[in-house]
Amino acid sequence: MTDRALAVVRAGALTTVQDQGRPGHAHLGVPHSGALDAPAAALVNRLVGNPPEAALLETTLNGCAVRPRSAVTVAVGGAPCPVSVDGRPVAWGAPVRVPGGALLSVGTAASGVRSYVGVSGGVAVEPVLGSRSTDLLSGLGPPPLTDGMVLPLGRPNGPHARVDLIPQPRPPLELVLRVTLGPRDDWFTAAAVHTLTTRTYRVSSASNRIGLRTEGPALERAVGGELPSEGMVLGAVQVPPDGRPVVFLADHPTTGGYPVIAVVHPDDLPATAQAAPGTPVRFVVVRSR
Repeated sequence: MTDRALAVVRAGALTTVQDQGRPGHAHLGVPHSGALDAPAAALVNRLVGNPPEAALLETTLNGCAVRPRSAVTVAVGGAPCPVSVDGRPVAWGAPVRVPGGALLSVGTAASGVRSYVGVSGGVAVEPVLGSRSTDLLSGLGPPPLTDGMVLPLGRPNGPHARVDLIPQPRPPLELVLRVTLGPRDDWFTAAAVHTLTTRTYRVSSASNRIGLRTEGPALERAVGGELPSEGMVLGAVQVPPDGRPVVFLADHPTTGGYPVIAVVHPDDLPATAQAAPGTPVRFVVVRSR
C-alpha cells in the first residue's frame, strides 16, 4: 500500500478531480472538461510546486475533508473559504504543510462557488484520453469523490513556492460577459437580441459544470421549427425552448440542436465558475457577425 495517497473523509456536495482537460476529442463527442476556474487551478498548483498540468481537487460550495497518508504540501485557492489542519486554522491561498494522518478540512465558500485543493505531486488517478479530469456529461475520468475513497498521489516535482500569500481575484459581484453575436442570432427577433445585450439576467441555481443557466427575460425566436444538430463550442450561449440563455462550460455537449445566439469571450469564462446563484449577469457585444 503506497503512502502517497489521500483518503477522502468528507466528499462535500460535489468534489471532482480536474486538470487542464482533454482537448482535441470533440469529433468523438468528448467535451474538453478540466477545471472551470483554470487560473485558480494553475495558481494552487504553482504554490505547491506542481506543473500546470497536474491534477487537483475542485470542490463545490461546501468544500471537503481529506487525510494524507504521508506529509504533503497543500494550497487552497479559488473561492475563499476556511481551511484547517486537525481543527487548527491555516492559511488560504498559501502553501501549508500537512503531516501524514492529519485531517485537512476545506470549509464552505465565504463567496464564490468552487475552491481548488492542490497537493504536492498531484492527484495521480489513471488518465483517460490524456487527462485525469472528471467529465460529468460523458462519465469519463474518475467518478466524483465519495466518503472513504482513496486517491493516489504522484511524487513531488520540486519545492513549493516561497510566499506568504498570493492575491487572487475575488468572486464576481456582477458577471459581465463579452460576446460575439452568432452563429444563429438571425433565428431571433431584433427585440430578442436587444434584450440579451441590454437587460440583466441572474445565475440560476440549476447551473453546473455543463452550463451556466440564467433567469430573466425570455428571448423570442424569429424562426420556428427545429435546427439540425451542429457543433457546440466552449462559451456558446445556447437558447433552449424556455428562451433563457445557457452559457456552455467545460463539460458541455459537443453537439446541440438549439440555436446559439452568441459566444462568450474565452477570457471571461473563468469568472463563471465563481458566480453564485443570484449573481447578476450582463451580456456585452464586442463583435457582431
